[in-house]
Amino acid sequence: MTYRVTLIPGDGIGPEVAKAMTTVLDATGIPFEWIPVDAGVDVIEKYGTPLPPQVLESIRETKLAIKGPIGTPVGTGFRSVNVAIRKELDLYANLRPAKSMIGVKSPFQNIDLVVVRENTEDLYAGIEFERGSAEAAQAREQMMQLSGKPIREGSAIGIKPISDFGSRRIVQFAFDYAQQNGRKKVTAVHKANIMKFTDGLFLEVARDVSKDYPDIEFEDRIVDNMCMQLMQKPELYDVLVLTNLYGDIISDLCAGMIGGLGVAPGANIGDGMAVFEAIHGSAPKYAGQNKVNPVALILSGVMMLRYLGEREAAEKVEAAVQTVIAEGKRVTYDLAKGDPVGTQQMAEAIAERL
Repeated sequence: MTYRVTLIPGDGIGPEVAKAMTTVLDATGIPFEWIPVDAGVDVIEKYGTPLPPQVLESIRETKLAIKGPIGTPVGTGFRSVNVAIRKELDLYANLRPAKSMIGVKSPFQNIDLVVVRENTEDLYAGIEFERGSAEAAQAREQMMQLSGKPIREGSAIGIKPISDFGSRRIVQFAFDYAQQNGRKKVTAVHKANIMKFTDGLFLEVARDVSKDYPDIEFEDRIVDNMCMQLMQKPELYDVLVLTNLYGDIISDLCAGMIGGLGVAPGANIGDGMAVFEAIHGSAPKYAGQNKVNPVALILSGVMMLRYLGEREAAEKVEAAVQTVIAEGKRVTYDLAKGDPVGTQQMAEAIAERL
């Protein structure tokens, strides 16, 4: 069976790490048909948008995609293409494992965590009103009237929607993932002590869903305490399930614990559809230099193999990545013990191990 996969190379270093990833996955012997489509900053002039319609059309057809990094301007310009893809396709679960590897510099060892982040709600829903706008003034007046609480004049305003539906399906996803992958515990992370109605709803639903999974231990942690706990005793945790904003922050924290975003894979999964991605930035200053670490996108490819049920191939690729990094000879500059090699040369070293 040939797997048809929408391939979004991305911006900056994206095309280089995408080529590295396809080099490794093709070396497994599993037949892939890569269907390239362009998105991001580099295509705005051509298409008038960073997310041309053919990108979503291709993903809807193949039901499967993998993408390199796409840059997002800070404070100005278009909203994140990554967020737009997740929302348009209702890829409600962001899955980000964090696992230590020998040869990757980190103050932590033996980390093995999985972050399950809700992808469609919370402050990332994009319901915002710009400071000084008529909409912000109207929202301010109505919210003060409804809540009975003051909001300073001149405020920008954002809305944090959390639903029973969105919370229930992400918590169920986390428990199902735990069951299917031999995990023992799910921890719901929240700020329900302060956000009593929004985070409170998430926690209430998590507790309710946990009753359907008696074989999986359940607990909850307040998000700021969770950060401290991860620094002090990460071995106590397994699968973490979080709302959108907390999940974004905690998943980067966990990536830092295993050596950084350069070795951290990611996936966005919905009902019958999935997009796998490198979660690091597009690093445009390194574009075209054949220099950067391709491991994050290669390991995202490993996640894709597991999603497809190709578990044996996934294990082989993951083992090959770990072996090449541990040896430290044919790796990029950030991992090298001696003279580094380029992005593509590291991918070829991994492929040879297969």
